[in-house]
Amino acid sequence: MMPSVRLDRHPPLQPGWIDAPHRRCALGDLVLESGERILDFEASYVVHGPDDPTLPVALGLCAIGSSHHRLDFLIGPGAALDPTRMRIVIVDAIGNGLTTSPSNSRRQPRSAFPRFTIRDMVRSQRMLLDVLGIERCAVVIGASMGGMQALQWGAMHPSDMDRIVALTPLARTPPWSVAFNHAARQSLEGHDARAAAGDATAWSGWVTLMQLLAMRTPEQVDAELETGDRVPGWLAQRTAWWAAQRVDPLDWIYQSWAYDAHDVGTTPGFGGDTAAALAAIRAKTLIVSVPGDLYNPAAGAAWAVARIPGCEHVTLDSHWGHLAASAADAASAAALHREITRFMSLHAPTP
Repeated sequence: MMPSVRLDRHPPLQPGWIDAPHRRCALGDLVLESGERILDFEASYVVHGPDDPTLPVALGLCAIGSSHHRLDFLIGPGAALDPTRMRIVIVDAIGNGLTTSPSNSRRQPRSAFPRFTIRDMVRSQRMLLDVLGIERCAVVIGASMGGMQALQWGAMHPSDMDRIVALTPLARTPPWSVAFNHAARQSLEGHDARAAAGDATAWSGWVTLMQLLAMRTPEQVDAELETGDRVPGWLAQRTAWWAAQRVDPLDWIYQSWAYDAHDVGTTPGFGGDTAAALAAIRAKTLIVSVPGDLYNPAAGAAWAVARIPGCEHVTLDSHWGHLAASAADAASAAALHREITRFMSLHAPTP
């Protein structure tokens, strides 16, 4: 089971994205925690920095509906994730259309694909690292669903990383976030085939809900659009942009089911006790939240902070809401670079 490199379906490169070679690794059949299997499972990933086994490893995890480019804004010489000082392995999550997903599975296409969980994502990532010969990570980092995976890593594999950086995460998904995902799925019902075929208008309801209302605060929407008559044009432009990203709606739907079901407390050994699972995390942990985050409310992050031993908590001063943990807001991105760099330096492992 050696890694291989091949071209794959990929969203068009955006400004600020890093055009790194995109790799795949065949991992055989992936046994899910439900007992079902994803047949002929392949993990998609990229590596930034030299393939030098002596360098510390940063494991990066992507958000719902995103790809390995989700953390590119934090990567670069002198940046929070510096490829001159570490190997940075960014893994595409199950169901994002690059790693094995409903849209690209040959043996279990579309609705024949089994449902999976965030823990299944983590299990597949651990399998990939085993093939790559990586036993321990200097840091596991992700934003949104990537941050949720990072906390799950800490609960499942407490000895496998020195640090965790979780941006706008949830340790368990609250009804509010489930409701957003449910409404978003409803907006795609009856339109998913058109959306998959490239019909931008089929995404219009989803974009209104997920990219405008869930991701931005009212203050940011008012500042960005200025007047109400600009809303239709902004939505049309954003809908066309999203359709061009080549996301298959069924892939997003499957990931949203995993998002809804997430609770680190249901990790085997914790009996549904979310607080106990968080208390078992040994890695030095940094959680970043944003007031006004309407997708993953900041209260959920604060609740997790209080239950992870020695966890640091940074609150971003931003009106961007959930999008503050991205490249969307330059001021927030700069703050994240500073805070992550400080945290990494403060908690550097003793040689």
